[in-house]
Amino acid sequence: MLALVLLLVMSLLYWSWYTRRRSDEPPVLPGAWPLIGHAYLFIGDELNFWKQLQYITSECMNNGHAMSYYAGPYKFYVVSDPDDAYKVSNTCFEKDQFSHEFTKELLGDGLLFSAASTWRRHRKLINPSFNQQILDGFIPIFNKQARRIISQLQVEVDKGSFDHSQYVRQNFMETICLTALDDSIDADEAVSYVKSFETYMNCNICRFHRVWLYPEQLYKFSNIKKRQDKCVEVLHRVCDSVLQKKRAQRKQTKSSEWKDKNGAKPKVFMDLLMELDEGQLTDREIRDEMNTIIMAGHDTSANVTIFAMVLIGSHPPVQAKIYEELQEVFGGTDRDIEKQDFSRLVYLEAVLKETMRYYVMAPFVGRYIDQDVKLKNCTLKAGNNCMLLLYGIHRNPMWGPDVNEFRPERWLDPATLPKNPNAFVGFSLGKRNCIGKAYAMMSMKALLSHVLRRYRLRADHRQLVLKLDVLLKPVTGHFVSIQDRLNI
Repeated sequence: MLALVLLLVMSLLYWSWYTRRRSDEPPVLPGAWPLIGHAYLFIGDELNFWKQLQYITSECMNNGHAMSYYAGPYKFYVVSDPDDAYKVSNTCFEKDQFSHEFTKELLGDGLLFSAASTWRRHRKLINPSFNQQILDGFIPIFNKQARRIISQLQVEVDKGSFDHSQYVRQNFMETICLTALDDSIDADEAVSYVKSFETYMNCNICRFHRVWLYPEQLYKFSNIKKRQDKCVEVLHRVCDSVLQKKRAQRKQTKSSEWKDKNGAKPKVFMDLLMELDEGQLTDREIRDEMNTIIMAGHDTSANVTIFAMVLIGSHPPVQAKIYEELQEVFGGTDRDIEKQDFSRLVYLEAVLKETMRYYVMAPFVGRYIDQDVKLKNCTLKAGNNCMLLLYGIHRNPMWGPDVNEFRPERWLDPATLPKNPNAFVGFSLGKRNCIGKAYAMMSMKALLSHVLRRYRLRADHRQLVLKLDVLLKPVTGHFVSIQDRLNI
C-alpha cells in the first residue's frame, strides 16, 4: 500500500514538473486534471469533439491567440492568429505525430501526412499532375457525374425534406474514382472500397477519443485495430488490382493515351503517377498517393457541396443571384459546362468560398514543432504538437462585424475582405496546402451549375447540428427539399 502511495505521489510530482509552464510559452488551458490533463474533455462522441474544439478555439482567441493543453502526457499548442499559424506552417513542415501514426497503414507516405522530406519530393513530382490542362480533361467526367445526380434526385422532387448528403457523397466518390482510376475499378470493387474507406476513418475517430489507445503497443490488441486491419487489406487489394490492370494496359498500348469507342480517354491521376515510374515512385508510393488523392479528393468537396446546398436553400436571395448568373452564362439552356464557363461563375465561386469560411471543413490542421518558433506573444518549444485552428482564423474579427454571418457578397468587393493574405484558409495554409484546390473548385462548380439550373432548393441551416470526426459534418438539420424548375 505504501509503495502505491509513493508511486502516486511521485507520479503527481513528475506531472507537476512536466507540465510546468515556461515563462515565454503560451498559457495552459484551465481545468487540467492530474495525470490525464484535458483528455477528459474529448471523452464522448463526435458532437462533443466539435463542442470542445469550439471551446478551445474561443479560449485561444481570448488569450492572445495561443494556448496549450495536455492529453495525458502529450502537450498540444493551439494557435488561432493567421500570421502565427502561417509562420508555424512554413517553419515546421512535419505533420503532428498522431495524424501520421493513425493513418500510416493506409496512406503511408502519401502527401497528406508523410514526413517532410518525402512530402517535398512527392509534391515536386506530383504538382504537374494538377496543371490546368490535365484538369480540363476531366470536364466531361464532371458533366457526366452532374447529370447523373440530377437524374437520381428526380425521385425526391416535391416529396419534402430528404437527406441529400448520401447522393452528394456517392457522386463525389464516383467522380474521384473516375478521375483517379478511370474504369479500371469495377462496380463491386468500388462498393467495397467505399465501405472499407468509411469504416477505416471511423476506426481512427474511435481511437482518437480513447487516449489509452494512442500508444501502438496497446492499440494493436484492440478490436478497433482488428476492424481497421480488415479495411486496409481490402483497400490495398483494390488499389493493387487497379495498378496491375493499368500496367497491363500500358504494355498493350505502349502509349500515354489510348482510345475507346467514345474517342480519346483523358489521362487519370494513376496514369500520370505511373508516367513518373522510372524509379521515381515505387508501387507502394503510387498506392499511397492514390489512396490519399481519393480520401482528400472526395470527402472535402462533398462536404462543401452538402453545406453549400443547405445554405443556398436557406437564403432565397442568394439562390436567386446564383440562378441569374447561371442564366447569363448558359443562356437559359441545360448545356454542359465548358472550360471558359468556370471563370464566369463569379458569384457561385463566392458562395463556395463563403461556405468554406462559414463552415470550416477541416477546423484544424496539425504540425509537429521540430524547432522553437517565436510567435507574436510567445514561443512554441520544440518537441511538441501544435493545432492550427483554422476555424478560429475564419472567425477572426478582421472579417468584420458580420464575421458570424453567411454573406457571399463579401467576396465580390476586395474592400470588404481582410487585408491579411492569410485570413482565408479554406484550402489549408502555407506551402503544405491542398494540391487539389483547383480540381475541387471545378468539380463543385460543375455539379452545382447543373443542379441549380434544374432544381430550386429549400432548407434551414439554423437547424443544423454538427459533429467533428475527420471533417466537420452535419448530423441533423441538413435536409433539403427540391422543386423541379421545369414544372414551376
